[in-house]
Amino acid sequence: MSDAAATSQSTPRDALLVASDGVPLKVKLAKTTAAARRRAFLLTLPLVLFVLISFVFPIGEMLVRSFHNPVGGNVVPAFAESIAKWDGKGLPSEEVFEVFVKDLARARKVRDVGKTVGNLATRVNYEIPGSRSLITKSARKVGKIKNPPYKDALLAIDKRWSNPHVWLVLQRATTDYTLSFYLAALDRRYDKTNNIVQADELYRIYIPILLKTLWLSALITFLCFMLAYPVAYLLSTLPLRTSNLLMILVLLPFWTSLLVRTTAWIAMLQTQGVLNDVFVSLRLIGNEDRIQLIYNQTGTIIAMVHILLPFMILPLYSVMKTIPPSYMRAARSMGASQTYAFIRIYFPQTLPGIAAGTLLVFILAIGYYITPALVGGNDGLLISNLIADHIKSTLNWSLGAALGSILLVIVLMLYWLYNRLVGIDNLKFG
Repeated sequence: MSDAAATSQSTPRDALLVASDGVPLKVKLAKTTAAARRRAFLLTLPLVLFVLISFVFPIGEMLVRSFHNPVGGNVVPAFAESIAKWDGKGLPSEEVFEVFVKDLARARKVRDVGKTVGNLATRVNYEIPGSRSLITKSARKVGKIKNPPYKDALLAIDKRWSNPHVWLVLQRATTDYTLSFYLAALDRRYDKTNNIVQADELYRIYIPILLKTLWLSALITFLCFMLAYPVAYLLSTLPLRTSNLLMILVLLPFWTSLLVRTTAWIAMLQTQGVLNDVFVSLRLIGNEDRIQLIYNQTGTIIAMVHILLPFMILPLYSVMKTIPPSYMRAARSMGASQTYAFIRIYFPQTLPGIAAGTLLVFILAIGYYITPALVGGNDGLLISNLIADHIKSTLNWSLGAALGSILLVIVLMLYWLYNRLVGIDNLKFG
C-alpha cells in the first residue's frame, strides 16, 4: 500500500475538507456558527433587557416583598435580636423590656424615613388594629425612663403592654421574613396563642372578592365568546373586501383610549344616559323606573365585555380563516345536516382559537383595574382594585404584593391547565 493511501485511511474524512483560505471546514463552520450566535444575541439583547427590567425584576421584587418586610427590625434592631429568643410564654424578661425601651427611645430621635417609630407602629397595627397609638404614645414617653425596673415603667405608661399578644405581634413584626401578609390575603390571622385561625368576619374581604373576580372574569369570557364566535365566523366567510372593512370596525376600539371608551360607557349607562333614554322612548320602562346600569357589577360586565371583545374575535378569526370551506361541503354531500356538520367538522377545528381567546380574555379580565374602578362602584370592584389601593393609599405594599402573588399563581395554574387540556403549542393568537 502506498504512503498516500495509508495517510488517506488514517486521516478522518472531514479533516481533508478545507475552505478556500486553507482552514479546515469543520473549524471554519464552528467559527461561523459562533459568530452568528453572537450576532443573534446582540440583536435580541435590547429585548431581553426590556423584559428583565420591565417584567421579570418587578415580579421578582413583588414576590420577595410579599414575605420580606424588615421594617420592624430596622426601627428596633437590638430588640429584634432579643425578642427572637423569647419562647412566647407570658411576658418577656426584664432584659427584653430594657432593650425595647432603649431602642424605642433611640428610634424616637431618628430622622431616617425608613427607621421611624411610625413605621413600626404601622406594621403592628396591621395585625392589631388600634395599636398604633400604643407604640407612638410610648415612644414619646420612654425617654424619661432612666432606671430599672423597665417593665414596670413601661406598664405605667400604658397597661396594654401587659398583654402577651402585643409582644407576640412585636416578635413577628421585627422579623425580616413573615407569612402574616399571605395569611391576611387568605383571610387568616394569628390568634393570641400564635395559632393560625380564620380572621374576624369584619375582615374577611379578600377571599370573597377574589372569588367574585374569578366568577366575573369567567362570565365576561363566556359572553365575549358567545358574541365573538358568530362575528369571527362571518368575517372568515365573507369576501375579502367586505371582511377587511368589518375588521377595521373590530379594530377601531384599539385606536381609542381605554379611558375614553370607559367614560363613554359612563355616559351611556347612567340612569339619565343614552340606554335608559332609549328604553323609555321605546316604552320598555317608565321614566320613573330607569335601570341602574352603572356603579355595580352590571356596569363592570358591560364595559369589560365591550373592551375585551376584540381579544376574542382575532384568535377565532385567525383559526377560522385557515379552515377550508370544502370540509363542510364534503360533510353535507355525505348526508350530514348543516348543524351536525358544524358540530362534528367545523367546531372542533376552531378549538385552538377558542382556547387562545378564552385564555387571553380571562387573564386580562382578572387583572383589569381602570374599568372596574370607574364604572364598578363598590359592588363591581375586582381584586386588582384592592391591590392598587394597598399600593397607593394604605401603603401596605407587602399585603398588596401577597395578593398579587396569589393572582400570579392562579394565572400560572390556568396556563398549566390549558397546557394539559389543549397544549400551549396549539394555541393560536392570530
